[in-house]
Amino acid sequence: MPRLFGTDGVRGLANGELTVDLALGLAQAAAVVLGKGRVADGRRASGRRPIAVIARDPRISGEFLAASVAAGLASSGVDVYDAGVIPTPAAAFLVADVKADLGVMISASHNPAPDNGIKFFATGGTKLPDEVEDRIEAALGQPKLAPKGGDVGRIRRFADAEDRYIVHLLSTLPHRLDGIHVVLDCAHGAAAGVSPQVFTDAGARVTVIGAEPDGININDGVGSTHLDKLADAVLAHGADVGIAHDGDADRCLAVDKNGTVVDGDQIMAILAVSMAERGVLADNTLVATVMSNLGLKRAMAAHDITMVETAVGDRYVLEALNERGLSLGGEQSGHVIMTRFATTGDGILTGLHLVAEMARTGKSIEELASIMTVYPQVLVNVRGVDHHALSSDAVIADAVAAAEARLGDSGRVLLRPSGTEPMVRVMVEAEHQHVADEIAAELAEVVRERLAL
Repeated sequence: MPRLFGTDGVRGLANGELTVDLALGLAQAAAVVLGKGRVADGRRASGRRPIAVIARDPRISGEFLAASVAAGLASSGVDVYDAGVIPTPAAAFLVADVKADLGVMISASHNPAPDNGIKFFATGGTKLPDEVEDRIEAALGQPKLAPKGGDVGRIRRFADAEDRYIVHLLSTLPHRLDGIHVVLDCAHGAAAGVSPQVFTDAGARVTVIGAEPDGININDGVGSTHLDKLADAVLAHGADVGIAHDGDADRCLAVDKNGTVVDGDQIMAILAVSMAERGVLADNTLVATVMSNLGLKRAMAAHDITMVETAVGDRYVLEALNERGLSLGGEQSGHVIMTRFATTGDGILTGLHLVAEMARTGKSIEELASIMTVYPQVLVNVRGVDHHALSSDAVIADAVAAAEARLGDSGRVLLRPSGTEPMVRVMVEAEHQHVADEIAAELAEVVRERLAL
């Protein structure tokens, strides 16, 4: 059977794959696995029950899924702090802030409204390793905790959840944002309540779009996956910069005053150079994935900053950060992790520090982003192929070697099998768009011919 947990929790169509029964069962299983230090009556040796923080984004199905999760935890003897609608990174922060035993975020991030997901955090607000997720999945079929009387858990509203998070965000800023006009696109998502408030409190002049969530409009034509409306708003209002979040606000992308996109690679370049100049970039190293633009690697080399590459996925970036004790990493998609202040990607935190760098230096976002040349990047998904055979095919290997020889130091090639379907991703970067297009098409055809099912 396929693994229940994906790369970022359990996701699916709400009331389809992701049911009330599954949400209830996952919560009960998580109480068994993550509620450590229990004694026979369900209480800790310290005398208190385990504590969980739960939160959700504003999609409509989050209401019944949150109720199911809360019921599963409380029936297992866990006290639940219900934080309501807040960003995913806020939930992670609050788990650490109140020293909870676990956290649960109900969100499908940038996915459309009918989808939803359940993500767990361990003590300290960290994501769960695969082996712990596997233990929760295994516990679904095992006996559940069933305390009685006064030993069942309580469900309480976490009344000051937003305030705690806002205070935390403001405390991280190296510089106020006075005098900078920012347009915020909150994706009709979890950022709608927090992001405008914290940018205003930090001194920015704020214009807001995508901040009217109704439960079904999350990510609908707005947010970090739909930047046209943000670009239009920046131009219409004559703003200095636009910041876009996704549905659960763990991503940040930007546009400059001309409406040009500033992607996650460029944001990381700006923050890495700033942190290096201020002496707070641990080991003078940035972590990024193999999909990050070649221009990022060259920009980091030009500033004597080491770049460590990982597999695609923010969980792999986070693993590398934690293993090496590093402070900054992320993805081209806008997942940026600043480990001094967060245990996961935080789009609001990232946006604040990006605009703070504008205020600190007196430079526009386009001036700051110019430290990195973005190379044309082409990605072709070749479907219906035996992706498992990619690494052993000599003809494909020869074609890749020939393409790399043609590009020399002016580009790169990356062929990557999908982890979930019969598909190979062909990525080519080059100094010129037509060269990248041509080589990508040629390699895709070789893969199609050699690995067709």
